[in-house]
Amino acid sequence: MTDTDVQAIKIIPLTTAIGAEVADVDLSAPLDDGVFDVIHQAFLDHQVLLFRGQNITPTQQIIFTENFGPVMPHPLGARANHPDDDKVLILENKAGTRGARNDFWHSDISYSEHPPSLSFLHGVIIPEGRGDTMFCNMSRAWEGLSDGMKAQLTGMTASHSAEALRQRDLSTASDGNTAAGVPAPVTHPVIRRHPETGRQALYVSKAYTTHFTDMNDDESSMLLDLLEARASAPENIYRHRWQAGDALMWDNRCVMHYAVYDYDADEPRRMQRTTAAGDRPAA
Repeated sequence: MTDTDVQAIKIIPLTTAIGAEVADVDLSAPLDDGVFDVIHQAFLDHQVLLFRGQNITPTQQIIFTENFGPVMPHPLGARANHPDDDKVLILENKAGTRGARNDFWHSDISYSEHPPSLSFLHGVIIPEGRGDTMFCNMSRAWEGLSDGMKAQLTGMTASHSAEALRQRDLSTASDGNTAAGVPAPVTHPVIRRHPETGRQALYVSKAYTTHFTDMNDDESSMLLDLLEARASAPENIYRHRWQAGDALMWDNRCVMHYAVYDYDADEPRRMQRTTAAGDRPAA
């Protein structure tokens, strides 16, 4: 792209809390430094970016994602990979193949020592009017807590486990990998500092956080319920209504998401996901 093209890029906020659409960018083409700088800053400012009408190959999706870090396959092989490249995860629903459910709030792969920094999802086949994805701003959720709650959470750590993911794949007729092993739980700070912006964010989820360090299960459950309710308050959410060709990227360091499962089990739906490697969460 030329300098004129950079000036033509439009960043359009989607809500006051989170998300922006990036208009007039073709992700199938290599990004020059100026275009990347605009996209990167918008990503830091809005946490979720939408690119409409993208016609990209799996290779082009990988190349775009690599602008933000090395592309990593799913560490557990939780779903099928693209036949041409195992760095692209296929999320598919069709007759005879029921896609594994993701209708729970979570940050991708938080049970890893080094969770991905971002996820990039390309909508290839979309059931019209169904299968929305919701996103919530975990920095804003943290900033909205009382001083007393902030004081309690500061310095706390919590354990994250993939056991819930394994149970999901074992208990449903889905394309989840029932043979996937579960790595040992990892401990991360409850309040995570963004390595690029320095902004703090909650880093827990009811899906993958099993308990807070030095708390029992009942106490942990109550606190997780409270924090998730605050994070997923309607005013802190962007709900994306998918169209074929949409590409979405989100910052796993400060965003949780929830995939609405309101479409028929046999209805065709296909998404392709890549993730960029990230740092170990730090307070």
